[in-house]
Amino acid sequence: MSETKTALEAVAEATSSGRWARAGLVGAAIGVVAAGAAAGVAIERATVGRGVRRKALLALDTYGPYGTLRGTPSTVFAEDGTELYYETDEIESAPAEAAPRRGKRRRAGLFRRNGASPPLTVVFSHGYCLNQDSWHFQRAALRGSVRAVYWDQRSHGRSARGKDQLGGAPATIDQLGRDLKRVIDAAAPDGPLVLVGHSMGGMTVMAFAEQFPDLVHERVAGVAFVGTSSGKMAAVTLGLPAAATRAFRVLAPGVLRVLGTQVDLVERGRRATADLFAGIVKRYSFGSDDVDPGVGRFAERMIESTPIDVVAEFYPAFTEHEKTEALEVFDSLPGLVLAGDKDLLTPSDHSRDIAERLPDAEFVVVPGAGHLVMLERPDLVNAHLAALLTEAADAARAPLPQALRELGSAAAAEGA
Repeated sequence: MSETKTALEAVAEATSSGRWARAGLVGAAIGVVAAGAAAGVAIERATVGRGVRRKALLALDTYGPYGTLRGTPSTVFAEDGTELYYETDEIESAPAEAAPRRGKRRRAGLFRRNGASPPLTVVFSHGYCLNQDSWHFQRAALRGSVRAVYWDQRSHGRSARGKDQLGGAPATIDQLGRDLKRVIDAAAPDGPLVLVGHSMGGMTVMAFAEQFPDLVHERVAGVAFVGTSSGKMAAVTLGLPAAATRAFRVLAPGVLRVLGTQVDLVERGRRATADLFAGIVKRYSFGSDDVDPGVGRFAERMIESTPIDVVAEFYPAFTEHEKTEALEVFDSLPGLVLAGDKDLLTPSDHSRDIAERLPDAEFVVVPGAGHLVMLERPDLVNAHLAALLTEAADAARAPLPQALRELGSAAAAEGA
């Protein structure tokens, strides 16, 4: 906590001196904190000169395959005309036979078409200020073995800026739920579905269920909520002292609105103040200190690609998000609710609340992991996701490769 206090005191001192206020950078600095806190982005603390750090970042940009996996690209238009980008990974070989149905799961017969068992389609929804590449490790594990759809939410990644937002309308979680419906209609018009959402993506899935419960009852065979919340986000302390939390909640929306009108200045400010706020931003990304630097830089690049005006548009939607009752639509379905126990953005207690509403779901709290748990502990997340896919495939009598079944069995055997 001493590191956080030091940084906050530095901002206060700079602000009181008027130097940052005159330069217009104090708002940019707060924008960095707000954007980083919301997206959970990692920036390594600079302990060397800026030039050396720049070279190190360039080296990290070429290190590892993170974010390089691509599928078949497509687009679909949202209700307001926003072009939504998605990619589909198809099954590369003949699918395995479906296993006998296990347990009593409803809806299984609804998935069959003329006696055939269509494959599962897994639809991944990413979080705030991220993009579909945040599922890199899950995509690598599932690639070629299960049909999967990865999409960029409006104004994120390769999707277009939201037309409603460009016209001055606020971004809402309900609108994201309708966007997900458009993607599903285009990319997976029939067959059983498994919906997977991280952070804002999990909220999107909840909004989708609230607005399209019949589709969920007819086609959804499983659901996974990773590091997300069904509501009460205004009460999250962000790991700060009470006074700092109150100040952040009061100041952040207004500051971000102003920053959204000064994009060029703020983007320069974000770059200029990156080192100062590196320690604060890192806290909201990962729970451990031994994360691969390449993974940390990969997460940093995702936040860098999200314009500050997009950050400003979406931020207010989270305090308005209340979808606890929508979880009932998923009741009795195979499910996974997973969170890191050091997640400061959507604390694991929020996942516990979701799990209480979904008693048939597996509830997993990952020790030592933060908000980007799927990047921080990919092997564990992949194993539990494979277990969910196995259960969902059996409920829908859909084919699933034996390798994925074995991976899921390993997670079940661990009992974690």
